[in-house]
Amino acid sequence: MFVAPAAALKGTVTAPGDKSISHRAVMLGALAEGDTVIKNFLPGEDCLSTISCFRKLGVEITGPERGQVRVRGRGFGGLAEPDDVLNAGNSGTTIRLLLGILAGQPYFSVVTGDDSLRQRPMARVTRPLARMGAKMLGRQGGNLAPLGVQGGCLKSIVHNSPMASAQVKSSILLAGLFADGVTTIVEPFRSRDHTERMLKYFGAKVEVFGNTVRVTGHPHLKGQRVLIPGDISSAAFLMVAASIVPGSDLTIPGVGINHTRSGILDVLLKMGAGIELLHQREAGGEPVADIRVRYNGKLAGVTVEGETIPRLIDEVPALAVAAAVAEGNTHIKDASELKVKESDRIATVATLLHRFGADVEELPEGLLIRGGRPLKGTICESQGDHRIAMAAAIAGLVAKGETLVRGAECINVSFPGFARELKNIQGK
Repeated sequence: MFVAPAAALKGTVTAPGDKSISHRAVMLGALAEGDTVIKNFLPGEDCLSTISCFRKLGVEITGPERGQVRVRGRGFGGLAEPDDVLNAGNSGTTIRLLLGILAGQPYFSVVTGDDSLRQRPMARVTRPLARMGAKMLGRQGGNLAPLGVQGGCLKSIVHNSPMASAQVKSSILLAGLFADGVTTIVEPFRSRDHTERMLKYFGAKVEVFGNTVRVTGHPHLKGQRVLIPGDISSAAFLMVAASIVPGSDLTIPGVGINHTRSGILDVLLKMGAGIELLHQREAGGEPVADIRVRYNGKLAGVTVEGETIPRLIDEVPALAVAAAVAEGNTHIKDASELKVKESDRIATVATLLHRFGADVEELPEGLLIRGGRPLKGTICESQGDHRIAMAAAIAGLVAKGETLVRGAECINVSFPGFARELKNIQGK
């Protein structure tokens, strides 16, 4: 993917459907009775991995066709024993949430993924699932895929999570659907709450008290119509691009602004970005708005830490580009979770910004970015990480000279058509 310095970014661009919510809609639709119709589904590779896995579990799924998917739910106890290994591809959400569901099934199954996913830590979910009564087998004592699961009768637990992780929380909540009694998860900070919202929408009993979530087992889930909002993690790259390219005026309609995901909005506003939320509304239990971003002059560096980090953990690569262009220092703290994403994003973001000539220091749990240096076009490696590839592309919009992003096809994981959309909004 070649990127040249951009004139003003103008017009309207639609972010793809939210990846996190697309996954969950398929999963809960499979467990519900009746049909679930999902609109604005993200047809990215990660979400297609989820569809593939549930088809192997006997679920009839049609689509995606023109952004719509129909899931014919099999109800509780209706998932079939798979006759082959379930492959989650590169999707951490697929494998971790699926493990929670498989823990409640009365049969043996095996889940794996690609080279990258097989190196990502799974003990954070396999250990609490084992406490609930499932037998979890895998490399390094159940920490690495391929993972074998012998599910069955589960018991409810209280899990005090050492990290704020929506994937960990969601895996245990999904297992809790099959457990007797009430399953409780306590987090140090509140992570994204799409699973809680969607469980309620499908008919489960879910209670939230601050950073504590409780789910009552054996609910009666009913198929629903789900409208997926635009993905704020994908929209973040467009927001940053419009915030750093002079003269830009960009509108991104229908983006999810769930408070547990909107940290990027808060931080960009604090940096001085010209962002407005228009036509705020609710769709399928999720808050949504049209986001207008106008270039507002130079951004200012900020410190990002603590409970803000879980609210923008996937947006850090985009934020780092904004920080490199901003005046002053940006310090990203408490972000060790970045090390176990599709790549070690502390290391890969630092390497990327160095390639552009930015002043960045890699820290044990984050990054220190001394902004304001002019960026220069370069050759970048995506490292197979879709968010690193998109970060490289938006940095290239303000770099002097041409930028080449190698391995940019990985962007299809979360934002199919990204290069086309970026080209369409330039120079209007």
